[in-house]
Amino acid sequence: MIVVTGGAGCIGSAIVCALNKRGITDIILVDEASHPEKEKNIASLDYYALENKDVFLSHVINSNMPWSVDAIIHMGGCSSTIERDKSFLTKNNYDYTKLLATYALNTDIRFIYASSAATYGSGANGFSDEVDLGTLSPLNLYGHSKQKFDIWAKEQGVFDRIVGLKYFNVFGPSEYHKREMQSMVRRGYLQVLDSGKIRLFKSYNPKYADGEQERDFLYVKDAEEMALFFLDNPKIGGIFNAGTGLARTWNELAAAVFKAMDREVAVEYIDMPASIRDQFQYRTCAKIDKIRRVGYTQPISSLEEATTDYIQNYLFSNKRLGQ
Repeated sequence: MIVVTGGAGCIGSAIVCALNKRGITDIILVDEASHPEKEKNIASLDYYALENKDVFLSHVINSNMPWSVDAIIHMGGCSSTIERDKSFLTKNNYDYTKLLATYALNTDIRFIYASSAATYGSGANGFSDEVDLGTLSPLNLYGHSKQKFDIWAKEQGVFDRIVGLKYFNVFGPSEYHKREMQSMVRRGYLQVLDSGKIRLFKSYNPKYADGEQERDFLYVKDAEEMALFFLDNPKIGGIFNAGTGLARTWNELAAAVFKAMDREVAVEYIDMPASIRDQFQYRTCAKIDKIRRVGYTQPISSLEEATTDYIQNYLFSNKRLGQ
């Protein structure tokens, strides 16, 4: 039995879909699927049971798991980079992950979890997954909550037995429930339908022109493949970047959206909210030598390939993975 937490979310549902394609349906999906969009994310997926997060945690805490679990793929928690409630983030991203990791380690269950590129902060110390974790300085509370668990795992000396994935900017089908945290591909698509143009934040860093801020955009289909690689290779442990290894600009992303929609490029640059200006990452780019070195050889979708697939095969028809 495989447990996928956050299983009704974007990456989690993609992982369940990929497992289904392998013929695997012995899956415990842990999530709050009360949101109508989340319900749609899992409507066509095949799994053994949908478990409430609190109920599942009670099984963990009381050591009365009703299933024989082989692996926990932990994609649950709070993924909002603008969340301001520190105690909420600590509970959902640190305490939750520590409980699951400790249980998995004590019961010899494979444990794979989602860390985040937000832990790199401004990128002043680079984006290598081989640097000392203690040198990193996240810019927001979300990044700090993810960093806190990474540091705990390092201090416990358990990275030889568990895997953390520092996901960069993941986008793709089944993110429709994420509101303001939806990717710019999805939001840009809706903006083009509504007004014919895409709105991007102005730059407040003289090193970057408007729209030339850079991100490592990772398609969700590649995100789930990276997670399943470590499920397939249980002897590999450590913390790994999950990205493309290429930095692309917001302007390039906008151009890819317009091309996929067969529209002329029209971009408007708008003021960035003052509340996030000091926390804005102007560049992220995963160094992926480490994941390649341990044997991950799958090709990774380009921004243009991923955007075209997402828009033409999913957004045009409002589909999710597995439909």
